[in-house]
Amino acid sequence: MRRRVLKSRLLLTLFTLFTLLVTVSMPSPVCSAEPLRVAVAANFQQPFKDIAAAFTRETGIPVEGVFSSSGSLYHQITNGAPYDAFLSADETRPADLFKKSFSGKPFVYATGSVVLWAEGKKFCGAANWREVMKRKDVQKVAIANPVVAPYGAAAEAALRSAGLWNNPDKKWITGQTIAQAFQYTATGGADVGFCALSSVRAAKTDGCHYDIAEAPPIRQGACLLNRTKNRTGAERFLQYLQSPAAEAVKKKYGYR
Repeated sequence: MRRRVLKSRLLLTLFTLFTLLVTVSMPSPVCSAEPLRVAVAANFQQPFKDIAAAFTRETGIPVEGVFSSSGSLYHQITNGAPYDAFLSADETRPADLFKKSFSGKPFVYATGSVVLWAEGKKFCGAANWREVMKRKDVQKVAIANPVVAPYGAAAEAALRSAGLWNNPDKKWITGQTIAQAFQYTATGGADVGFCALSSVRAAKTDGCHYDIAEAPPIRQGACLLNRTKNRTGAERFLQYLQSPAAEAVKKKYGYR
C-alpha cells in the first residue's frame, strides 16, 4: 500500500515538473499585447507588411504600420503621435528627429529608386524616360508632392536636370505620397507616373517602366522613437529590419 502511494506521489511530481517545463518553454503570449506602431513611408508599404509578418511569426510581437508621406509622418511625430519607430523615405527627417532628441541615432535601412511607369503597353518601346515625356500623347503626369515626399523630390530633380520640369503641355497630377502617384497612373488618372520601383514590382502589372539615371538614389533612414512604450520590442524589430531575411524581401522589391 505504502509503495503504491509513493509511486502515485512520484508520478504526480513528474507530471507537475513536465507541466512547468512545457509552460516555460512556450513563447510568451505577446500577440495579445499592444502592437508596435511604426510610421512608414508610403513607398515601403508592401515590403514592410512582408517583413512585419515574418517578424511576428518569429517573435510573436505584433506590428502595425501607418503609411503616409515622410513629411506628414515627421509632422505627426513632432506633434506627439504615439509611434514606436519611424521608417522614412529620406535621411534628413530621421537625422532631424535625432538632433531634436525625438529619437535614437538613425540608420539607413534601404536605398530606393524612382522610375517612370505606365500601365499597359502604349508607351513601351521608347529609348528612355525622356523620350516618353516628350511624347504629345503623354499629357497627364502623376508625381508625388516634392515638398513632403522624397520620391517626388527625386523625380523633380531628374526633370529639372533633363530640362523637362517647366512644360506647359503637361498637366501634373500631384499626390501627397508616392503610392498615390502610382494609384493615379494605375487607374488611368494619369498617362504616366513617377513611381517607386517597389510599387511597380509589388503590383506585377503588364505595363512598363523606365529607370531614371538623373534621379538621385533615395537613401531611406529609420530610427527608434524616444516616446516608445515598448523599447525592447521596437529595438528587436529595427534589428530584424537589417537581418538577412529582411534584406531578401527588400531586394525582391528593388531596394539596394
